[in-house]
Amino acid sequence: MIPRSSRFTALSIGAMTWLCLVLPAQAAPQEMQRLGADAQRDLETSLAELTQLRETIAAEKLPLSKELGRLESRLADLRRDSDRVSRETDTGTLDLANRRTELKLRQDEVAYLGNLLEEFRANFESRVHSSELQRYEPILRAAKSASDDASLSVSDKFDLKLAVVKTSIVRLEKALGGERFDGKAVDPQGALQDGRFALIGPVALFASRDGKTAGVAVAQTGSSTPAVRPLGDLTAGAARVVTEGRGSLPLDPTRGAALKALIQRTSLIHLFLKGGPIMWPLLFASILALGTVAERIAFLMSENRHRDEHTLQEMLDAVETGDVEGALRIGKASRYFVCRALTYALEHRQKSISNALMLAQSLEIKRMSRGIPILDTVITLAPLLGLLGTVTGMMSSFSLIGGELSAPSAITGGIAEALIATAFGLGIAIMALIPFNYLNSRVEGARHELDAAATRLELLLQPHRETLSLPSAVAS
Repeated sequence: MIPRSSRFTALSIGAMTWLCLVLPAQAAPQEMQRLGADAQRDLETSLAELTQLRETIAAEKLPLSKELGRLESRLADLRRDSDRVSRETDTGTLDLANRRTELKLRQDEVAYLGNLLEEFRANFESRVHSSELQRYEPILRAAKSASDDASLSVSDKFDLKLAVVKTSIVRLEKALGGERFDGKAVDPQGALQDGRFALIGPVALFASRDGKTAGVAVAQTGSSTPAVRPLGDLTAGAARVVTEGRGSLPLDPTRGAALKALIQRTSLIHLFLKGGPIMWPLLFASILALGTVAERIAFLMSENRHRDEHTLQEMLDAVETGDVEGALRIGKASRYFVCRALTYALEHRQKSISNALMLAQSLEIKRMSRGIPILDTVITLAPLLGLLGTVTGMMSSFSLIGGELSAPSAITGGIAEALIATAFGLGIAIMALIPFNYLNSRVEGARHELDAAATRLELLLQPHRETLSLPSAVAS
C-alpha cells in the first residue's frame, strides 16, 4: 500500500510539469511566477512531509527491527531448545531401550534363579529322609505353591524359595553326628504312633512313646509318613539309641541290602498274625483236616497190616465144600475187613444172606469212609473263610481313604495283608484235597473188594441152598 504523502508529492510534481508545458504559452509572466512560487511551496511542503514521513518510518522501523531481532532470537532459542529436546528424546529412547534390555536380562535372571530354587526344592524334598518330611512340610509346601500364587510379589516368591536353601543349610549343620526329633510313624499293624526319630546318616530309627514299637523307619510310596519295620534282635538296641541317644547301632556294610533283607524277612507266625481274626477259624480247619488225615493214614496202615488174601480164600473154599461152620471159624479169627463182612453175612444166613451182605458191606464202607466228610467240609469251607477275611480286610483298607493314612501304600499294604487269608484258605483246601481223593479211591477199592467177595460167596452158597436151609428168596 502506497502512503498518502507519497501520492501527494507525485501529484504536485505532475501538476508543475503540466503547468510548465501548457501554461507558458497562455499565462502571463506574473501568473507563471505565482504558479512557480506555489509549486515551490508545495514542493517544499511535500519535501517536508516526505522528510517527516521518512523520519516517522525510521522511527517506526527501529522497534520493528528490535521486535524482529527479538523474535529471531527467540526462534533461535526455540530451535536450540527443540534440538536439545530432540537430543534428549533420542537419548531417552536409547536409555529406555537399554533399560528394557537390562530389565529383560534381570527378569531372565530371576526366572533362572527361580527355576534353580524350584529344582533345589524338588531335589531336597526327594532326597531327605521320609521321617524329616514332617518337619519341613510347611516350608516345602509354601515354596511349592509360591510359583502359582498370583498374590505374591516376585520378591516374596524368591524369599519363600530361598527359605528352603537356608533350611537345608541348617539341616546339614544339625545332621552332623546324628539328630533326634519328634515325629509320627506307622507301626507294622498300620496304626499311627507318636514317637521320636534318630537320624544317623542315611539310617532313621524310630521308637514310640509307649515303647511298644521300635525299628527302622522306611519310606512309603505316596506318603510323607514313614513305616516302622522291626529289626528282630536288634530292635531293643535301636530303641535305646532313639530314647537315650546312645547304644548299639546296626551297621549294614552291604549298603542297604542286608537291612532290606532283614525288613522283608517274615515267618509263618508273622503272616498268620497279619491275616486278621479270620485266621483262627482257618487254623482250626487246618488242624481238623490234619487230624483227620493222620487218623485215616493210621487206619489204612492198620487195614493193610490185617489184609490176608489167603485167609479169605480158605474161607471161601470152606463155603464151597459146604463147611459153613469152618468158614465162620476162619472168618472170626481174621481181622481182614472182607472176611469180617462175609462172617457177618454167614452168621445171619438164615434170615437173608443178601441183606446181611449189604449190611456188612455198608458197615465196612462206613468205617472206610469215616473222616472223608470232614475233609470235604474243610475243602469247601477254607476258601470261603479266606475270601471272607479278604473282603473284611479290604473293607478296612478302603476305610483309610480320606483319613490321615490315605497313602496308596497304606491302602495297597492293607489289601496285600487281606489276601493272606485267601492264600491260607486255598492252601488248606489244596492240602486237604489230595488226601481226600486218595481216601475216596481207597473206599472205592474196598467197595469193589466187598462186592466181589459177596458175589463169590452167594455163588458158592447156591449149590448148598437146600442143605443149609437158606431162604428161597436168597437162593433164587
